[in-house]
Amino acid sequence: MHSLVWQSRFKWLARLGVTALIGFVILIPVFLGWASPHVFIALGVLLFVPGAIYLVVVTIWHWKERYRGKHSDLWGGLILLETTGWFKIVYLFRHIIPDARHTGRYAVSEETEPGQIK
Repeated sequence: MHSLVWQSRFKWLARLGVTALIGFVILIPVFLGWASPHVFIALGVLLFVPGAIYLVVVTIWHWKERYRGKHSDLWGGLILLETTGWFKIVYLFRHIIPDARHTGRYAVSEETEPGQIK
């Protein structure tokens, strides 16, 4: 059951991540001054914001429940206190994506099943 919840969360994160990337690409012409901002801003924000918010939520859930590493207090402080989102993106690549792929410290071994801490 636990693993199914995380598989679903990883799938939603991937879907919303692609949508957020499309939204960001739509916003680029606005930032560069190449496009009329009204339509592009509305569409870009509608596509980008849900993925950005879900990344923040999944990062906190993951750190709280599935983090495998030696710097739990450091990551916890950075994730909860840092507001720009950069550490959440770093955490995404260092922990969430490897967990979704079962690689690195999140690899499934004979001793642990997905979702269990070593």
